[in-house]
Amino acid sequence: MNINDLKLIKQLMVQARSTWAELGTLLGLSAPAAADRVHKLEEAGVIKGYSALIDPDAIGCGLAALISIIIENPEQQIHLLKQINELPEVLECHHVAGDVDYILKVRCASTKDLERLISKEIKSFPGIQTKTMVILSTLKETPILPLNLEKE
Repeated sequence: MNINDLKLIKQLMVQARSTWAELGTLLGLSAPAAADRVHKLEEAGVIKGYSALIDPDAIGCGLAALISIIIENPEQQIHLLKQINELPEVLECHHVAGDVDYILKVRCASTKDLERLISKEIKSFPGIQTKTMVILSTLKETPILPLNLEKE
C-alpha cells in the first residue's frame, strides 16, 4: 500500500464525507483520480463501508457492557456465534486468548434489556458461562486506526 492510499484512508477515517476535490487536493491529484483510488480501495476490501458516528445516549442505547463468554461445550460454539452475529446489540465480538473464549461489547437501552440479552439470547445455549462488566463511563472510543504516515 502506498503513501497516497494511506493518506486517503486516514482522511476518510477522520472525515468520510470528504469530497473528491478535497481528497484530490490532499494527494495532489485531480478529483476523478482521487475517486478512482478510493474505488480501488473499496474493491480491494480495504475500505469496507461508511457510517455516521452517533451519540448512543441520544438514541436510547446508553448502557454499554463487556461480556466475557466461556463455552464449556465446544459443539455449541458455531450455534452461539451465529446467534451473536445476528444480535443488533452486539457491537464487537472478539475471540481471545486466556481464561475466556470471547469478549463482546454490547449496547442496550437498560439493565432490563441487558438482562434479556444475556439470559435469553446468549445463555440460551447449554454450557455457556458469562461474566458481565457494565461500562460506567468512556474516556476514549474511536473508529480511527493508528496510521503512522511519518514512517513512509
